[in-house]
Amino acid sequence: MQQYTQQISTNAQGRKLYDITPQVLDWANQLGFNTGLLTLYIQHTSASLLINENYDDDVLVDMEAFFKRLVPDGDDLFIHTVEGPDDMPAHVRSALTQTSLSIPILQGKLALGQWQGIFLFEHRHMPATRCIILHALGD
Repeated sequence: MQQYTQQISTNAQGRKLYDITPQVLDWANQLGFNTGLLTLYIQHTSASLLINENYDDDVLVDMEAFFKRLVPDGDDLFIHTVEGPDDMPAHVRSALTQTSLSIPILQGKLALGQWQGIFLFEHRHMPATRCIILHALGD
């Protein structure tokens, strides 16, 4: 059994879902594992990780529209507004989604479904560099 770690960064240019599948696949494919487990972990409280459809871009538009309705910016409910009206909504969005993902490695490949992609979900409007730790364990 071997294990490896890697950090990848994404320069998010504001609130949006960013497809990081190619970066993750490139690294995972270099490992040469037949079986194992890949864990991804984002080191931020106002961005998250998702596995979702990567075939039709309308899915990503609809996801953002849903979260915009579910957790609107500037809601009077929130008192934490230190960094602006999207600050606390970004934290809530992150809490409702995921900060880590686990994906099996089977027969030498990540076991993503045919239409699945891995996304960084940026919840703030301002640009930010987001760091994601990849950890693979396998043989």
